[in-house]
Amino acid sequence: MSESKQFYRSVFTLVMPMALQNLINTAVTSADVIMLGKVGETVLSAASLANQVYFIMNLIIFGLTSGAAVLTAQYWGKQDVRTIEKVIGMTMRISVCVGFLFFIIAMFLPRYAMLVFTSDEAVIEEGIKYLRTVGISYLFSSVTMIYLNIMRSVERVVISTVIYFISLLVNVGVNAVLIFGMFGMPKLGIIGAGIGTSVARAVELAATIFYAKKINRDIRWRLKDLFVRDPLLFQDFLRYAIPVVLNEMFWGIGSSMNSVIVGHLGTSVVAANSVAQVTRQLAMVIAFGIANATAIMLGKSIGAGRTDEAKRNAKRFIKITMIVAVLGAALILIIRPIAMANLTLSDEAQGYLSMMMYVMSYFCIAQAFNTTMVVGIFRSGGDTRFGLFMDVSTMWGGSILFGALAAFVFRWPVTIVYMILMIDEILKIPLSIYRYRKGVWLRDVTR
Repeated sequence: MSESKQFYRSVFTLVMPMALQNLINTAVTSADVIMLGKVGETVLSAASLANQVYFIMNLIIFGLTSGAAVLTAQYWGKQDVRTIEKVIGMTMRISVCVGFLFFIIAMFLPRYAMLVFTSDEAVIEEGIKYLRTVGISYLFSSVTMIYLNIMRSVERVVISTVIYFISLLVNVGVNAVLIFGMFGMPKLGIIGAGIGTSVARAVELAATIFYAKKINRDIRWRLKDLFVRDPLLFQDFLRYAIPVVLNEMFWGIGSSMNSVIVGHLGTSVVAANSVAQVTRQLAMVIAFGIANATAIMLGKSIGAGRTDEAKRNAKRFIKITMIVAVLGAALILIIRPIAMANLTLSDEAQGYLSMMMYVMSYFCIAQAFNTTMVVGIFRSGGDTRFGLFMDVSTMWGGSILFGALAAFVFRWPVTIVYMILMIDEILKIPLSIYRYRKGVWLRDVTR
């Protein structure tokens, strides 16, 4: 088999399970949007804004695992399994603390969390109900996300897909029964959605523990590794993980700040945006899978000392990404009339949704390109600081700053405000290209 054919075969083997996993995660969110959209705009808006709390936590943990994956992918290229096990323990130790912090926020400070995103009292009250119901799931996710994401970095990609698919079935089933009061159960609305999510996350945790203890014989998961001490390795972990965590936090808080701005534009805008964001996630499932596969394959090549191979494959990944991104944009335009026809939204919200879907169609092309660059190519060789610089400059100094001015100072129309809020990925493209051509990402970070 030729080198190029082997490459594309490996890409397919990695990308398809991860794309399916991303699709499953999006389907969970979509199920909530569709079901709560049938209940009404207030609960749909409340769940969308309340989930920004989980979104921020998710990004912090994703930052931890991405930083860890810089090391684990390269150590996997060296077949140093014990070091990978230590990295899992170190990462999970921090993640559990993060999960506990967000659990406290959801359970005991939900009103303050909702006030960040909206001033609508009806939306706040519904959001409080949801956060207090879903808060326990943050503890479960802080464990499963670390383990399953690091397993992906060592080419164990199928198990996370299987576990998340089981979780999807549980979530949709419990949601349907409790949101609408099926089979004689009480009609709980947004509380039912929170219970469905919590039950699904508990199932994820149980399945993950079973796999780690009973099935995975190559990379062991020991409780004592939570307390492992290896100063040099921990120093390496912090060196590459902290910039990624800060990068994801600034990006995540920036995305949440977009939600804050949108949240103060009215319930109809929030409802339309929640649908548009789910559609974007659906269009990006394969692109995100490609970005993760890029980090895994290039990191493995760099760790094994095959830098020329890493250069060739990086070019191939960029070409694949652009093809997939254009297809994703087309998918958004196809979904647009279907979503508008099947959701219970006011005429005003329908108008906003139509505009937002057009904006998302070009936004996702830019996002796919930048994600493959930053999450895939740059992080594969330990170049984790550049993404932090780029997100801070383009989001906080660009789209968020000018979006807030447009919304609250100049009070421009919603369409103009939304387009400004979604411009950061366009601004990143020339910066990503410049960094890629410098080649500073080609570094072996193992000891």
